[in-house]
Amino acid sequence: MVMVSQGRLRAAFARRLSEMYGQEVPAYRTLVEVCQKVNDGVLRRAGAGAERLGSIERVTAERHGAIRVGTPAELRQVSRIFGALGMYPVGFYDLREAAASAVPVISTAFRPVAADELAGDPFRVFTSMLTPADPRFFDPDLRERLARFLAGRQLFPPELLELADRAARERELPQEQAARFTHLAVQAFALGREPIDQAWYETLERISAVAADIGGVSSTHINHLTPRVLDIDDLYARMTERGITMIDQIQGPPRWSGPDVLLRQTSFRALAEPRALRRPDGGLTTGSLRVRFGEVEARGIALTRAGRERYDDLQARADTYPDSRTDDRTDDRTDDRTDDRSADRSADGRADNRADNRADGTDGRARAARALWEREFPATERDLAVERLAFFTYQPVPDRPRDGRRPGTGLADLIDHGWVGAEPIVYEDFLPRSAAGIFQSNLTGQGVKDDSHTAADYDSDWLSGAIGAEVLDPFTLYESQQRRSLQETAHALGLPEIT
Repeated sequence: MVMVSQGRLRAAFARRLSEMYGQEVPAYRTLVEVCQKVNDGVLRRAGAGAERLGSIERVTAERHGAIRVGTPAELRQVSRIFGALGMYPVGFYDLREAAASAVPVISTAFRPVAADELAGDPFRVFTSMLTPADPRFFDPDLRERLARFLAGRQLFPPELLELADRAARERELPQEQAARFTHLAVQAFALGREPIDQAWYETLERISAVAADIGGVSSTHINHLTPRVLDIDDLYARMTERGITMIDQIQGPPRWSGPDVLLRQTSFRALAEPRALRRPDGGLTTGSLRVRFGEVEARGIALTRAGRERYDDLQARADTYPDSRTDDRTDDRTDDRTDDRSADRSADGRADNRADNRADGTDGRARAARALWEREFPATERDLAVERLAFFTYQPVPDRPRDGRRPGTGLADLIDHGWVGAEPIVYEDFLPRSAAGIFQSNLTGQGVKDDSHTAADYDSDWLSGAIGAEVLDPFTLYESQQRRSLQETAHALGLPEIT
């Protein structure tokens, strides 16, 4: 009997999901095509340097998806489905506080956690859950109506959940059952075709377009699939040139001359898609909803807690500058589109940055952020490692010339004298502010949020209880990977430890 491992099941699911989404949202196929062209160009010009943060095979195959559910019970079912694929909840994200608009959700990301699983297929799904207990968004009457509506729907067929439990328990499925699981799982995340109660949907939409997308329909669906690109500024320009409307800016760290860190994201705007609507008199009409969009991401090095504090501080300080974005942004940006940071990147991760006028180049805050980073953020991978601001795996340099000296125990000395090499750990997770920025840029309206009420208390512990499994801390995962490599390197060099 041919058995399909969780890793192969995850890869098959990601591939089939991408095919389905491309059929439903043709602009997504354009996004993937442009990503491929950009990545091919970076690889051609930069060679091995383009694969500093992952092989081109991994980058090309990499996707993350995003879904939304309404209740803890639905979230537990989602956890069972992704558990079948070797994916675990990692990170707690409170988008209620990260967005200026009304985004009443908390989130986690289901993803692999082992290094070899991430290298094989790093598919991840950013999963948001509605927060109806928060009185800033929902009054008692609406909360009760919402609870009744959500309790009356079934997102996932029992057969899918039974197959998921078997795959999670046995870590594999027979080939025939694996195919059945993949089919059912992909169909569960396809856009629903049942008529939508127009009045109910509009009631929720007045509170939040996100709330309507979750609680105003009888099914769930993929809101976006996100390919990974090696030059997101080039991608932004090329998509704009093709006439596809992008959101106003790239979310995350600024484009600058130093190493790529954390996560930069952007998207094309949510598309108006025809949907069947049921009027209050029971008749049917056709309307359009804007709920799905095309996101793209560029991943960098994972930052430590201290590194994240530095990042958050610089971003907050850049926010104090006025937004001076002008209407000629695209024309200015396009002049420099052929510049490629990766092609100029040296061994320590630096790049010459000539692209002053990209997607965020004429935004005053973006210019301020870049200036701050150039002044105050370490400009090389070596400095990020030595200052313990980013995560790396370490290994002895096998062909180092021997001069009779014994290695010291300090990390800076070991790197500078060629005893130890450092490989960056890719950031596998998300930024609440960036996720909220993407959501907010694709909303049909600002919604309503009454801050005279006290926010409902949701945190990582609450979410762990709702899922029935521990929500893992991403920092702990990166720290463990780095610590193991330091211990193994110290042992190989005959050192008690590396400080």
